[in-house]
Amino acid sequence: MTLFLDHNRYYRLPWNLPDNAISWLEVTKACNLHCEGCYRENDPKGHKPLDQIKRDLAIFKKYRKTDGVSLAGGDPLVHPGIVEIVRLVARDGFKPIINTNGLALNKELLLELKRAGAAGFTFHIDSKQHRPHWRGKTEIELNALRLSFAEMLAEVGGLSCAFNSTVYADTLQYVPDILAWGQEHIDIVHVIVFIAIRAAVLESRFDYYAGADKVDMSPIVYSTPEQNQRLDILSNDVVEAIRTRYPDFEPSAYLNGTGKADSFKWLLTGRIGTKKTIYGYVGPKFMELAQTINHLRKGTYLAYTKPSVQRKGKAMLLLAPLDRGLRGVARKFLRSIGKNPLNLFRRLHLQSVTIIQPADILCDGSMSMCDGCPDITVWNDELVWSCRLEEQIKFGCFVRAVPKGEIRARPCEPVPSIN
Repeated sequence: MTLFLDHNRYYRLPWNLPDNAISWLEVTKACNLHCEGCYRENDPKGHKPLDQIKRDLAIFKKYRKTDGVSLAGGDPLVHPGIVEIVRLVARDGFKPIINTNGLALNKELLLELKRAGAAGFTFHIDSKQHRPHWRGKTEIELNALRLSFAEMLAEVGGLSCAFNSTVYADTLQYVPDILAWGQEHIDIVHVIVFIAIRAAVLESRFDYYAGADKVDMSPIVYSTPEQNQRLDILSNDVVEAIRTRYPDFEPSAYLNGTGKADSFKWLLTGRIGTKKTIYGYVGPKFMELAQTINHLRKGTYLAYTKPSVQRKGKAMLLLAPLDRGLRGVARKFLRSIGKNPLNLFRRLHLQSVTIIQPADILCDGSMSMCDGCPDITVWNDELVWSCRLEEQIKFGCFVRAVPKGEIRARPCEPVPSIN
């Protein structure tokens, strides 16, 4: 039975289409790695020209208030103009966040990117990537690779360090181990993201239409998942796995689906502690204050915070009277000081944990997307969902799944969908 999470206990993030913490800028279709869960077709010559990137940024500025811009692909670091792209994003007033597998990153490039204005990196590392020299390694063994990138960023300083992993049926068991590793390095690892695997299964009970035309979806990358693979992992399942190691793990904010109010498309958690002890988890009021205050001060909702802010866990406890989660953190921390007064002088860190559950096809063929999607990108000067961009590229619009007449009266059953 799926773990029940009551969305009424959490803060519903205020992100929406025109006013969102993050936007998604795809700078290239080229990639230097093959990830099993990838939904983008690799094109070695698919680098976006700088003029087009400037136009995309202008579209974001015209239609969307944004704090951070995720630079993605493909892998953005293989774009020959990546340093200039970061500079362009920063000049437009956005925080450039580079989403990369890290293969092309070295110290020299890292320093160039920081000087150009990079605010942080999100490294995608998991065991389904077929990495050179890391084939066959488990998620636990890959922690050594994760640490090498975290230490590289920490040495340079001032950059947000995040890691994301796609969660498959056979890697769900390792989620607590990745979080335990994250705790050991809570001083230099600021964000950990888990993305539940979803892939489109071409169901015989549906026909597929682009506008009025019936289309063949089989050439689409994300409609050909690996065989015999579980494709219906929920955010709830990831939380349940985490609680085998951290029984008190508690989210505080979420984005729901466009078709389901109680689904958790983005589920956010903030934990406060040291390398040895997690004292607890921030509550919904803390998340609301963080988003609201940033919007009042800067006019945008908050995406990535600076490492200097995430080191101020003790200062955040001043908000304990307003937030039930922080009150629990404060109580546990004060008890620890009673047992060991030296704890008073130890720094507390805030580490964010995000769980993402991508799109679902509902029983009537409609698509439940992330309501207030932070990964909206630009295509033909319009804002579109990045996770379904292949449909725009191949068909000129998003595809609809329409139940065939003979099965319309069947009971609704959930169907796994897109990653």
